[in-house]
Amino acid sequence: MLNKLPASLVWGVPICFLLTAGVWVGGRWLDDVVLLPDQGASWYYWKLPEPDTWARVTAWSGYLAHQIAIWSLIYWAQRNVRRYTDGLHPVNVVALAVNLVFIGLHEVQTQVFYDGLAQDVSIFSSQASVVVLLVIVLLMENRRRGMFFGRQAPISTEVVRFFRKYHGYLFSWAAIYTFWYHPMESTSGHLIGFFYMFMILLQGSLFFTRAHTNRWWTLTLELLVVVHGALVAVMNSGADGMWPMFLFGFLGVFVITQMHGLGLSVTTRWVLTGLYLGSAVAVYSTRSLTGLAEIVRIPLIDYLLVAVVAVLAWLVLVAVRGPASRRAARTGRPDAQEQEKASDRTD
Repeated sequence: MLNKLPASLVWGVPICFLLTAGVWVGGRWLDDVVLLPDQGASWYYWKLPEPDTWARVTAWSGYLAHQIAIWSLIYWAQRNVRRYTDGLHPVNVVALAVNLVFIGLHEVQTQVFYDGLAQDVSIFSSQASVVVLLVIVLLMENRRRGMFFGRQAPISTEVVRFFRKYHGYLFSWAAIYTFWYHPMESTSGHLIGFFYMFMILLQGSLFFTRAHTNRWWTLTLELLVVVHGALVAVMNSGADGMWPMFLFGFLGVFVITQMHGLGLSVTTRWVLTGLYLGSAVAVYSTRSLTGLAEIVRIPLIDYLLVAVVAVLAWLVLVAVRGPASRRAARTGRPDAQEQEKASDRTD
């Protein structure tokens, strides 16, 4: 049964819609911007033909100031709050205000200078940042809901503890970097993307609140990628494009992993699995059933990335733990890894 929706989400989600509407209104004033013709998948269309120095300065300074401000608030909260509450801590109010200020600044920066970070970095970096965020959520939730049909993947507890403690820094980077990558254009793809970023920024502002760990809310954030991926694919390549791969690929992750942390009955999970498989077959029967195999691409990539990230993080932690353990032995004080074991769910 759904938990009662926290008050911060009751007003927070509508504000995200309002902010997205603001992006749409602002985009009406960008019709006179001249852009180069599209040059393929690796080309980001919405950037000025000639880089402008002040556009670069304002985009990068805005991004860095936004990033450092949120990282500083997370750092302060981890050392001074460390208690979950139903309402908002003062630091949450500050974080929400900071995000609102920088959203406004980015709108002004777009109207005056247009370019975001896209002028200097690859489009794949923006896409990868969100993929990494979603992959680490899978890793972090491994103990609660498992990885494969409710069964846990053999991921080190130490690795999970590390990401639970420090994921806020990484997730805020993914959201804020992606937010400043794009000018605040009003195409359908931009509007969907900005709404998604506003929702993630909202989530990132609610650290140490019950809303931040509400499983239905966090699942909603994970599933928004289904909507975003499928709709953007339709917009870019039409109804005959690759949207089923994105739709059923991301929904495949839901069936394999995400729905198993909701307390659903076995019958309900079987029904959802049947609906998923039946819908996929129905859609591909109008195309080519041989193409049905493409729906496994996204789950395979996601689970492979989970394994790669888990192994790399474990290797780094082992490398760091050695010197730390030797220092602890010399001083007689517990090392940082031991101290962290008492606070697995800190943000």
